Amino acid sequence: MRDARPADAQRLVQLIRFLGHDIDEKALRRNLAALRKSGELPLVATLGKEVVGLCGINRRIAVHRPAPLGRISVLVVAEEAQGRGIGRMLVEAAEEWMRRGGCTLVEVTSNDRRGDAHAFYRHIGY
Repeated sequence: MRDARPADAQRLVQLIRFLGHDIDEKALRRNLAALRKSGELPLVATLGKEVVGLCGINRRIAVHRPAPLGRISVLVVAEEAQGRGIGRMLVEAAEEWMRRGGCTLVEVTSNDRRGDAHAFYRHIGY
């Protein structure tokens, strides 16, 4: 587990497109630069030197919450790496990042058509 880097951009585009989101490498690099400034770089999982997973994280202040709210906005593991606990490890790393940031509640966003993702989140306690 580590923070995403600009050099990961091409692989991250592939992972994001696997979820059905259309983004190009230039836009992704621009997003990474902005996220670096905000301190909210996505986390990546690697096997050897290859990036096989991505978890987008952020924290925000909500008017109705006494502490910051953490959010997992995207989670994807490459098909060939699924079933190895990588998704769970990414979520655990994201939760730790959020705890360090003072978050006391975590939200997860997931497209309605991603039933497999919903089952995964329920399986790990969401």
